[in-house]
Formats: sequence, structure tokens, C-alpha cells
Amino acid sequence: QVQLVESGGGLVQAGGSLRLSCAGSGRTFGTYDMGWFRQSPGKERAVVAAINWISGSSYYVESVKGRFTISRDNAKKTLYLQMNTLKPEDTAVYYCAAQTSTDSGTYDYKNPVWYNVWGQGTQVTVSS
Repeated sequence: QVQLVESGGGLVQAGGSLRLSCAGSGRTFGTYDMGWFRQSPGKERAVVAAINWISGSSYYVESVKGRFTISRDNAKKTLYLQMNTLKPEDTAVYYCAAQTSTDSGTYDYKNPVWYNVWGQGTQVTVSS
């Protein structure tokens, strides 16, 4: 059974940086479509960034473009989210997610329901 474990969250001042990691399992980690989502109190879980395993293309929500970078190291079975120039509005619980099936239909990377494996989340708090 595939598992995802996030780490790297914490408290940081506005303008600072954090790097989140998501350690995965499974022999075919390199074939998983993966994404980072975040959720703050009273809001729905929403995509922050995603990476397609076939093309290697990455996608970002407009509010983090130029500040966040998603990447993966398949040999280490780890997904990363480098977050720079953090803002108080980036405060949330961050989750990594994977779609592990190679027959998952349309690449619906913005839709949390499309992913079938989730980590437990890591809290990111940005103080002003």
C-alpha cells in the first residue's frame, strides 16, 4: 500500500523560506502524478502545485507562481515544494497527494478527488 509522509513545515516570518518534503513508497513512485494542496480553516482544500509524471510539466496556482517550486527525486521517492518569499496568506496545512493508477483518465490535477493517496499534512505558519 502506497504511503506518503510530509515533513518540513513550521513557523517562519514573512519573506522567509521553507522546503516541504513528501516521502513516498511503492515500486513505481516515478509513475505517480503528484501534487501539493493546502487547506486553511474554513476553506476548501485547494491545489498549490502539481507535477505530471509523463511530461514532467509542473503547474502552479497563480498566487504562488514565481515563489514556489515543485520537484521530485524519483530515486529517493520524494516530492518537494520549495517555498520562497512566504506570505501570511500562505499559512495552511499542506498535503501531498498522489494518483498512483496508470489508468486514471483525464489528468485532473486541480481536483483533490482525482488523487487516491494522501499524506497526513504538515502545518505551515507564516507570521507577519
